[in-house]
Amino acid sequence: MSPSDRPGDAVPADPSHVSVRSRRRRGGAGRGEESMVPEAEFRSYYGRPVLKPPVWEHKIAYYMFAGGLAAGTAVLGAGADLTNRPALRRATRLGSLGALVASIYYLVSDLGRPERFHHMLRVAKPTSPMSVGTWVLAAFGPAAGLAGAAEIVPDRLRALWPARLLTRLARPASLAAAATAPALCSYTAVLLSHTAVPGWNEVRGELPFVFVGSAAASGGGFGMIAAPVAEAGPARTFAAVGAAGELLAGRIMEHRMGLIKEAYEHGHVGRLRKASEAATLAGLLGTLVTARRSRVGAVASGLALLAGSLLQRLSVFEAGVETTKDPRYVVVPQRERLAQRENRSPAR
Repeated sequence: MSPSDRPGDAVPADPSHVSVRSRRRRGGAGRGEESMVPEAEFRSYYGRPVLKPPVWEHKIAYYMFAGGLAAGTAVLGAGADLTNRPALRRATRLGSLGALVASIYYLVSDLGRPERFHHMLRVAKPTSPMSVGTWVLAAFGPAAGLAGAAEIVPDRLRALWPARLLTRLARPASLAAAATAPALCSYTAVLLSHTAVPGWNEVRGELPFVFVGSAAASGGGFGMIAAPVAEAGPARTFAAVGAAGELLAGRIMEHRMGLIKEAYEHGHVGRLRKASEAATLAGLLGTLVTARRSRVGAVASGLALLAGSLLQRLSVFEAGVETTKDPRYVVVPQRERLAQRENRSPAR
């Protein structure tokens, strides 16, 4: 991806369209006179947006969902192994492996050329979310893959020494995957929020918590679907805590996001967000009420949590794209931050 194609790169804007029309009469500032003209009408130079929209496709949203699911199930699989729940352990280890494969597919597919991922491993740059995320994925992938592979070895081959070695390495690998899982499911939020896209940058303080809660909810939901009710107790707890955390962090994010809240609440993005919240809330209530007594209730609740997690990633992705199309979402927050800095600076 060339530097000119990075999400949020600026396109020259015509300043007369966003400032001149809102100027006050000379000498009138500070005395309360009304503006000579109506409020500024935000338009861009020759109809072009102030920011270039992200070049990423929806595959990146699917990658973020699959990565969160892989992380959530990895944590649950490690816990199931330590608490002697073989059915839950097997289901979540295999789920983590499958989600990992899906996430890598969507990532490589969006990159266009698989060798680009390999090139990212040539350097380690702590200040770059993309570089950190690449190394996190490189650490998580082999660990989760090793733990998942140990679950698919046929019984007739388990007596052979390679299978025995794989079985012995499965627990350390599972614990290693669980240790890197929080970074895996949250770095994508950091990556988005470190662009100039207003819909992502303005919520940089809350978005990682939303993504972590969503990953836990989806991982717990998968465990409720794939494991018997008798062994799915940790999955229900994990799902409930994650869903509640996601909903709470989402509300805090909405309360603090300011002008860009419009982009999250209206149109297609608003419908996606409402559907996400409804599905997550339904999954949370089902987890607390019916999932511990009914297999059907557990499956329905798990599916609702998975749907809510996927819709949540799609809504965040779409909201970011929408905020690059309207100059207001770029100019107004910049002016507000400039005014705050001027108010804090000492008078000369």
